[in-house]
Amino acid sequence: MGRCYGQLSQDERLEIFRLHAGGRSIRGIAADLGRSASTISRELVRYSRPTKAWPRGDYDPVRAQARAERRRRWDGRFKLARQPDLQRCIRDLLAMGWSPEQIAGRLALEQGRCVVSYESIYRFVYHRSAQKDYWHKLLPRRKSRRGRLGRRGGSPASFIRDRRPIAQRPPEVQDRRQPGHWEADLMLFARYGQAVLVRHERHSRLIVMTRQPSKAAQPTAEALLQTFQTLPAELRRSCTFDNGTEFAQHWRLAGIQMQTFFCDPHKPWQKGGVENAIGRLRRDLPRKTDLATCCETKLKNLVKAYNNTPRKCLAFRTPAEVFLEALKPLHFNRECTSPPSRE
Repeated sequence: MGRCYGQLSQDERLEIFRLHAGGRSIRGIAADLGRSASTISRELVRYSRPTKAWPRGDYDPVRAQARAERRRRWDGRFKLARQPDLQRCIRDLLAMGWSPEQIAGRLALEQGRCVVSYESIYRFVYHRSAQKDYWHKLLPRRKSRRGRLGRRGGSPASFIRDRRPIAQRPPEVQDRRQPGHWEADLMLFARYGQAVLVRHERHSRLIVMTRQPSKAAQPTAEALLQTFQTLPAELRRSCTFDNGTEFAQHWRLAGIQMQTFFCDPHKPWQKGGVENAIGRLRRDLPRKTDLATCCETKLKNLVKAYNNTPRKCLAFRTPAEVFLEALKPLHFNRECTSPPSRE
């Protein structure tokens, strides 16, 4: 009878204790639990050894469960240390900008089983960082510790013409099931006047990124129009912004039947998709970057790498794959309904 490997549960350990105390043989216990006899034997030997804290030297299921959980937590940190090939693979993917969760999910999708958990990757990364190897710098946001900090400032929300709050946004935008709803924000840099405009499609998580001549509202609105005019109407339904003055001419998008909405003051997380995208892009474009020395090819390669990176929220498909799935039926319908040529 084939068996699938899995960690012993607390209920199984209680049953092992009851049957073993009743004089049941190891093979009998294994047959009752559907486990290998070697699993039961190893369990009894491992957790029955006498120690200074446990001089009795008998098997206790509660103690065995606690020690197993502790071993699992401790072992997760060094799992990659024992598998150099997997370690190199993960390091390469981290260097490509993948997050530990994306790596773990993609490996599981490709091999049909859990290869390594993202928590094990995080533990190993921060363990190596503590050893002065600085693996945390390979993470998308290069954080040396977990957690987040925040601060508040002023908001020009009251000066934006025809501003519609995010509370008026239709409910179908929130659940991300309908394509065509976008978010936009500017990436600013240390040198004055340098900025990159990022557009993020909420359904597919696809991004579009262009260099801006300044933070002014007019070139920002023109860049948004240039992007959205080329899309079918079904893929440009709405766009959500923060309250920066660079989006003061948002009303120009109404000319292409596109609704616009604004986050509440001091709540940029309400457009969390583009905020997350910018956080990932900051790994290769930190604030101290001089855009004057950054060529267009590099920006295009960054966008290409982002759109072809698998995402957990997309069942580990890529944003490009999901966006094309939404785009193909629209092109097919347009071709079918277009008038025949006169040739």
